[in-house]
Amino acid sequence: MVFNKLRNRLLVVNMVTISVMMLMAFASIYMITYSEMRKDIWAELDKVGQFYDKPPGYQDHEKHEIDHSKETVPMHPDPMQERSFSFAIRTDKQWNILSVSSIFEEDLELYKLAVDAASSQNKDTGLFKLDGYEWAFSLKPTFDGYRLVCVDVTARQGILTNLIYTFLFVASVMLVVIFFISRYFANRSIKPVKEAFDKQKQFVADASHELKTPLAIIGTNTDVLLANSEDTIQSQAKWIHYIKSETERMTKLTNDLLYLTEMDASRASMIHTAFSVSDAVESVILTMEAIIFEKHIGLNYEIENDLTAFGNSEQIKQVVMILLDNAVKYTNLKGSIDITLRKQHNEILLSITNTGEGIAPEHLERIFDRFYRTDKSRARKYGGYGLGLAIAKSIIDQHKGKIYAKSAIGEKTTFYVQLPLVSG
Repeated sequence: MVFNKLRNRLLVVNMVTISVMMLMAFASIYMITYSEMRKDIWAELDKVGQFYDKPPGYQDHEKHEIDHSKETVPMHPDPMQERSFSFAIRTDKQWNILSVSSIFEEDLELYKLAVDAASSQNKDTGLFKLDGYEWAFSLKPTFDGYRLVCVDVTARQGILTNLIYTFLFVASVMLVVIFFISRYFANRSIKPVKEAFDKQKQFVADASHELKTPLAIIGTNTDVLLANSEDTIQSQAKWIHYIKSETERMTKLTNDLLYLTEMDASRASMIHTAFSVSDAVESVILTMEAIIFEKHIGLNYEIENDLTAFGNSEQIKQVVMILLDNAVKYTNLKGSIDITLRKQHNEILLSITNTGEGIAPEHLERIFDRFYRTDKSRARKYGGYGLGLAIAKSIIDQHKGKIYAKSAIGEKTTFYVQLPLVSG
């Protein structure tokens, strides 16, 4: 539920941000188009006005006095082809039409309506609408009245209207597409957060479970001691030993948890130096050699000399110890352990193989999770908490390396560690 709300918040923020940006982009395009179109309209009004203002003797144009007894105004065809329908009207001070200049023939009523619409706005330039058509006008006073120039801008206004409809359509389609894309990426963004939260929740549950058992044992044995307070310490040695054993187990668990926490917190500040991985691995093998032989386990190792890495020698020794200790624990009776350390391209490759039951494929990707164990009963038998491999992975990650495992059920398991090689 919490993650659904977080996802929805991310989705809303993303949609609002993109919508605002898209609105600003569309508004900018519209305003630029609108501004350019207005400039074009006013420029055309000036040209039309200059054209109709030519002297009466000019051969390509003449003005016509109004005969109010006729319903139409005779127009003189002009060779000049205007981009849109236009006309010029001269009026007296009372707005009575004196003459009309145009290359088209129209009803006188149209010109009267145009004079009424323009004069009512009390502006030098502007727009008005007549019978569904858009007109731009320029009104200038003359010595005997006014001169009105009008240009049909219906097509231009239609372009602006179509531009708005186009923007709305494109915006609607884009918002639908962006919604699904945003939802996809919101889910992807939430996924690692949810996984981390689930792991943290599982970690707390597992840690509590692991602490609960030794605490219960300690509590029970303490009650036994208190119930027999008159007995000697020697007679109560068995209960005291149980308490000490579980205390040691809790101490180890707590130390491992603290170590993992310190590893996560100190990755950036850890001081690393060049060291010999060959020497580090060999020293751990020598330490474990006696224990391996006591368990009648075969040991074969091949260590390439002078392999150097950059990092912390003691931590790499700890990784080798964890892997070798696991190999010893889970090797079958009279089985064997094979260890190789060699150079592979620009990396150092360590492999530790033990014969035994192996690890099922569904467990291989999770064995490095904290408290994860493929068989809890066997892990309890060997005193494990499922933190060893998690510590090993944390160390290798800090050294910018890789650790992984491969296994064949009923045959063997191999753990691989790759570290960047430092050339000598």
